[in-house]
Amino acid sequence: MTANPLDDPFYYLNNFMQVLDWLEQRFADVLSVDELSFINEFKRLPRESQALLVRMVMRKGIHFRAGKLHYDEIGDILSATSPLLTLGWVDERMPVAVEELFELLLKGEILQTFGAVIDQPKGRKTDWLPALSEQFPQAQSFNDWCPWLDERLLSLTIMELCDRLRLMFFGNLYQDWSEFVLADLGIYTYEKVEFSAESRGLRSREDVDACVLLHAYQQQFEAGEALEEVAARIKGLALDNPWLQRRRGKLLFQMGQYCERIADFAMALDLYRECAYPGARARLIRVLERSGEFELALDLAEQAEQAPESAAEHQQLIRVLPRLRRKLGGPPIKRAAPREMQRLDLQLSRVDPAVSVEFYVQAHLAEDSAPIHYVENSLINSLFGLLCWPAIFAPLPGAFFHPFQRGPVDLLSEDFQARRAELFQACLAELEDGRYRQTIRQRYAAKWGVQSPFVFWSVLSEELLEQALDCLPAEHLRHWFNRLLLDIKANRAGMPDLIQFWPQQKTYRMIEVKGPGDRLQDNQLRWLEFCHEHQMPIAVCYVQWAEQDA
Repeated sequence: MTANPLDDPFYYLNNFMQVLDWLEQRFADVLSVDELSFINEFKRLPRESQALLVRMVMRKGIHFRAGKLHYDEIGDILSATSPLLTLGWVDERMPVAVEELFELLLKGEILQTFGAVIDQPKGRKTDWLPALSEQFPQAQSFNDWCPWLDERLLSLTIMELCDRLRLMFFGNLYQDWSEFVLADLGIYTYEKVEFSAESRGLRSREDVDACVLLHAYQQQFEAGEALEEVAARIKGLALDNPWLQRRRGKLLFQMGQYCERIADFAMALDLYRECAYPGARARLIRVLERSGEFELALDLAEQAEQAPESAAEHQQLIRVLPRLRRKLGGPPIKRAAPREMQRLDLQLSRVDPAVSVEFYVQAHLAEDSAPIHYVENSLINSLFGLLCWPAIFAPLPGAFFHPFQRGPVDLLSEDFQARRAELFQACLAELEDGRYRQTIRQRYAAKWGVQSPFVFWSVLSEELLEQALDCLPAEHLRHWFNRLLLDIKANRAGMPDLIQFWPQQKTYRMIEVKGPGDRLQDNQLRWLEFCHEHQMPIAVCYVQWAEQDA
């Protein structure tokens, strides 16, 4: 039996050392002098000092009361601290603002420190902070704040450096050191991908610095700093890394959406014009229209009509072009009538309002000979993910940076399918000769629980899988899978809620459920139209609640 990594009391230190080794091996040309010096000095520290530093790095914040640090494997905390103080990685005299002090002190300790100026000592400590912040604007050391308290405060000075190392390893700052523990516990399992020398998202020191700045600018935007200033900083970044360019585009797009919500259309226009992120052109047309710039909006919409970037944009253009032409005095254009769809109308008793309308329909329509499942986007995506697993997890340069990725970094990039065209072709070819059934079954067993951007393990039972393989024609699977590859971001959502199988007849029906007052969303309409185009059985079920349950 394989030993559990968590059985080693220094498991977290081993994980940290793994990251340092990884960075030395793959980022030697990117690491700064300070980062290389840190790695070398860290490896020469006593193990207890290494462990203490990593414990603090992995915790929240940078300030820690020595008396509250207790780790059996480390032993005496102050002895372990000494080498860290010598290196300057931990500081005992770092100035602490009163807001930070409140996070470190208990209520009774706050009263003992500030009791003379607190008007209502029986209140909550959060009630005292605003007034104390005004009275004590200057930061000072912990011991200067609390000279009566026999305690030492240990403050990290190298957290920013450690965050940069984490950024280089993960390629982002939203994943943290807990990924190792979750993997060791078996809570998350990741596909093992071979990493080439080119397998890194940050290819130069300039990329690292730019990524750090992008993260800082996102935080500034979310904190409510002046939009014009934050946008100018973002647009001023010189980037030649396609991955970072996409991240900048996404941030500009998010800022543009925020400006739309607050009706700052001038700023929204400025942001969308600078943004190549998918959907930005459609938003730009919409904002031009809302701003009364109908001619500019029409010109851009007609350009987009020549080469829509996606089915979603094409759907919007069908709506907006007649409206813009009409506003500019053009003749009315009759919009094509929507295709007739099979419709189910049900009146059901609502016993428990907490139960979703989809489950009521499922219970009402289910039969022993015709089982019905609530799958929404999970089934088709999962079948695609299992069949095309080798293409999705192909170790292409720039796709996988570290061992804790749920899928390739370029999953939503415009060239995702093109870069793997031959691999996807080989996977989808199995639909032609029937091999796909055995392949999907084998991958379901072999890859069970491994993280994937497509496979919904919590929904995909063996029973559902077998019914799907028996009842869904290979031709329909091919149509669905090809549509997914056309636009993964847009097309992996909006699929019908329910699927019903007739195993004896080897047929099926998909059902989109709408409760009272609910209407079809754009991505759902696109899927319904697609299914009708390819003669796939689908219905829309409209539910009304019985009068006595209203």
